[in-house]
Amino acid sequence: MRDVFVFACYTGLSYSDIAKLSYHHIHKGDDGEDWIIIDRNKTKNRCRIPLVPNALKILRKYKDYAWNESQGLLLPVRSNQKMNAYLKELATICGIKKNLSMHVARHSFATSVTLSNGIPIETVSKMLGHNSLRTTQVYARIVDKKISDDMKKLKAIL
Repeated sequence: MRDVFVFACYTGLSYSDIAKLSYHHIHKGDDGEDWIIIDRNKTKNRCRIPLVPNALKILRKYKDYAWNESQGLLLPVRSNQKMNAYLKELATICGIKKNLSMHVARHSFATSVTLSNGIPIETVSKMLGHNSLRTTQVYARIVDKKISDDMKKLKAIL
């Protein structure tokens, strides 16, 4: 369950999209890299997400997992309720005070993985499959580091 959560942190996919993720969602992009191309369950918007090495590593780990092969899926995903229960248990064991859930992984992708590393909000919005930039701004808790980095760029220009 931990790997599915981490995979969500690296891709921004929701529980329902990861639960249906199969081999036909993986494509080679024009850049020669592996991408997930999937229509979101919730909005039906197409998401195009380049796979970072750590996400690919997780997919490779489960490549020959018997349950995945029989179902045609990429990851061993249990029910959302069961996933969230495991995550709560994992948080307790690790001393994490935050209420971990699959949605927290999506939020982490938007804030910690992408925005705070300089990925433009418009790009993040497209990868998350949002209908509007306004929806993404809910996730876009701008951190002090991002503000500081942006201001350094401005100071260099001025």
